[in-house]
Amino acid sequence: MFWFFGALFSLLISVSAQAAAIGVTATFKPDPGNPMRNEFINTTPFTGHCSIYPTFCEGLSIFSILVPIEFNSIGPIEAGHTDTRKGAMFKPPTEWTSLQVTHQETGEQSTLQVRIASIGGRYYLPDRVQNIIGEGAPDSNPDAHEMLWSGYNWTYPPAPCGYTGGMFVEPTWRSFFWLTPPGSSCVPTAAYRIESLRYDMFQIGYELRTPNPLEMTPGQYIGSLTYGVGPGRDFDLGDIMLPTDDSLMINFNLDVQHTLQVEIPPGGDKVQLVPAGGWQSWLQAGRKPVRLFRDQTFTISASSRFKMQLECGKALLFNCLVVDPVSGREAVVQVSVSLPNGLTDLAGQPVHRQPLRIGLGQERQVFQPGHFVHREPGILHFEMSPYYVNQIVQPGVAARYVGNIAVIWDSEV
Repeated sequence: MFWFFGALFSLLISVSAQAAAIGVTATFKPDPGNPMRNEFINTTPFTGHCSIYPTFCEGLSIFSILVPIEFNSIGPIEAGHTDTRKGAMFKPPTEWTSLQVTHQETGEQSTLQVRIASIGGRYYLPDRVQNIIGEGAPDSNPDAHEMLWSGYNWTYPPAPCGYTGGMFVEPTWRSFFWLTPPGSSCVPTAAYRIESLRYDMFQIGYELRTPNPLEMTPGQYIGSLTYGVGPGRDFDLGDIMLPTDDSLMINFNLDVQHTLQVEIPPGGDKVQLVPAGGWQSWLQAGRKPVRLFRDQTFTISASSRFKMQLECGKALLFNCLVVDPVSGREAVVQVSVSLPNGLTDLAGQPVHRQPLRIGLGQERQVFQPGHFVHREPGILHFEMSPYYVNQIVQPGVAARYVGNIAVIWDSEV
């Protein structure tokens, strides 16, 4: 008799909101239709630019999210200013930053990386753009805004920031959303004096480098990263534009859902050990078999590490026994396993006839996927060595040897 079980883990996460904080969620769930895709899926709802242009953002693997911070000028922006810090300056934290996310139950940690890949929002002028420019201002709102900023219309930002398109323009405001390559600082220069300026609908686009989910325990991983906001800090928008909050916390929640399922075909829970070719040679010609064995197939789906354990109704050292209830004689049955491609031992080696033993060190019976393995075939090998075959197969002696052997697949490694 064999015991087996599969487990499908599914845990949900929740994000708690707080002032000057945003939440980012991502989930890993094995996909039978795409088993080679072993990565998290960002489940954070799009807000801001990417909610309007999702295809554009997906093509760049960025995600936009509104930030609950506004910026207000503390003085005028002078025409043709030469100090970049005295104007509309944007210098976000564009380099990759690492943080630890922690499993809520086990304390296990994994490394997550994030960088700010774009920045955007909406700026408000104190008057119509044509009135700020004065004589010679174009009637076209886009043209007037472009003239105000020395030829930059904020759809095409100054280098090294990148174009995203799809902006909205009105006489007193316009939206913007710029790509920010690593190390970028973007500063459009005003051609006319602007008495005051305000940014709202402030938003960032971010990129993530998530851990390898196949190496993570199922469950929820949480972590946070706090950026400073203001002059000289992580989000540095110069000395004129000051934020309503001096920090921004990003709370990360990674949800890992793993699959471990084993299926044994009907009748596979009753194993009979027989010689190669059956018993005819022994019964008809008296040729004693050298070995008794049975290869029992099964299918397995696995997306994380698992261990295999052996339990016996009766055991001798590391192996299980079968017993003749009449004579009381015993014989050892050895059990081993062969796993499909994609599953290896902890050293990364293929698993072919790996012995399963009672009390064997865990590292010898733990296996790991290189990718999600979905309903691939494996084999349990049951075999009696020639020594015991010779002992129990005797001319004129009828016997029936029985025993219970439990093979357990366990996802809790």
